[in-house]
Amino acid sequence: MMKLTMKKITVIGAMLFASSLFAQTPVGVWKTIDDETGQAKSYVKIYEMNGVLYGQIEKLLSPEDQGKKCDKCPGQAKDKPLEGLTIIWGMKKDGDEWTGGSIMDPKNGKIYSCKIKVEGSKLIVRGFLGVSLLGRSQTWHKL
Repeated sequence: MMKLTMKKITVIGAMLFASSLFAQTPVGVWKTIDDETGQAKSYVKIYEMNGVLYGQIEKLLSPEDQGKKCDKCPGQAKDKPLEGLTIIWGMKKDGDEWTGGSIMDPKNGKIYSCKIKVEGSKLIVRGFLGVSLLGRSQTWHKL
């Protein structure tokens, strides 16, 4: 059996602390990519409040999208400017993923169940109906 000295315990503790500082988090600004064109579409800011993640469109990148409103969005989001619109809400940490929330597609106003996972400098965002198999994923890139 290995004998743990105070020095070894300190080193192990420091390593665990350092790894927690570099734990992958979805919090930050992400560049979204249009499924149809493959072009960068927007910047979405992911933030955490009281252990729950939210995502808000921070900037639209296409000049023709500037000033657009969410004419197909339901409820309070209807006719609101796309920039500043909250499109992800209710996400809670579940192991190495965030689940249990929703994502809205402002193009058609539909709301889907959502799960997200950080993989290096990429965010895998999956929207689905019912079960995760019935959906689609997008890869967003960290800014």
